[in-house]
This record gives sequence, structure tokens and C-alpha cells, in this order.
Amino acid sequence: MKIASFLVAAATTAASVLPAFATPQSEVLFSHKNWQVELVAWDDGGLGCVAQVSAPGESFSIWTFQDESVQLQFYSTSWSFGEGSTADLVVQVDRKPSWNLTAAELYQNSVLFTLPNSDAGVEFITEIARGNRLYLRDNKGGSVQDYSLSGSKASIDALIECGNVITQKSPSNPFN
Repeated sequence: MKIASFLVAAATTAASVLPAFATPQSEVLFSHKNWQVELVAWDDGGLGCVAQVSAPGESFSIWTFQDESVQLQFYSTSWSFGEGSTADLVVQVDRKPSWNLTAAELYQNSVLFTLPNSDAGVEFITEIARGNRLYLRDNKGGSVQDYSLSGSKASIDALIECGNVITQKSPSNPFN
């Protein structure tokens, strides 16, 4: 079964079981090397796709949502930010020039950053797909965490395919 066909079936199944569950449900769509891609369904009917590389208590995730937004999430059980604060961070892939993540949201155990819907956002995701290691740093360049990008190319391709499925608009009703 092609991934796109599987995604449509998974999205339809997820939407049909939503009323029975109060917590988000997910289904693994693709796994490759250190990465896993999942379709996530929330109880409000929303769908998202996530590509994630993780180690015990740590993860780096790229989320896509139905509104076509893309969000980075860095997670660690050793972090405790509370709610409502922000920080300026630096991300570097391999030895390429660094990217500044200005005003990233700090929320509980996560750092969240919505990528701009621009050529720069696409370039950043492409760099991750082609990279070997991602380094998360504070705004002064101090090391915070690093993540393997082994398998990221195939996983980001699967994430894009998933995102394309969940953002498809239903045909409009010509009788309305």
C-alpha cells in the first residue's frame, strides 16, 4: 500500500474514532533509522502529523497541522519552564550557518517554535533533511542538546506526504 493511500485510510479511521476518545490518538505511519512519523488526531477533530527523533526523556519533533503551519518542538523531561515565557535560541545543522529562533515559546517541558511560511522555512527543513546532527543552543551559543538526523530525509518526505493529506480540502457542496 502506498503511503498516501495509507494516510488517507488512517486519517479517515482517526476521524471516525475521535468521539470515542477524549485524549489524542496517534498511529505510526513510517519509521526509519532514528525517526518515526505519526498521524495524530485530537478530540476536536483536528489532525496533525509529526516526525520525531527521540532518546529516553528527550526528543526533537517537526509538526505539521491542517492550517499548513509547521512547528518545531524540543522536549526534555529535565526541563521545567512553566507557561508563558519565551527565549531566543540558536539551532545549527552540522557545520552550516546557525539559525536564530527568536521568541521561542517555553512551555512545561518543551521549547516550541513555529517556522515562517517562507523560503527560509523550507530551506531550514531541507537542511534538516540533508543533515547528520542538529545542535540546540542558547542565544549565546552554549550547548543545550543535540539530536541525530540519521533517517531524516525519508522521514521528512513521509511527513510532507502526511501533511499534504491532512490539508486537502473537502470538495465543496455545489448546492449550498
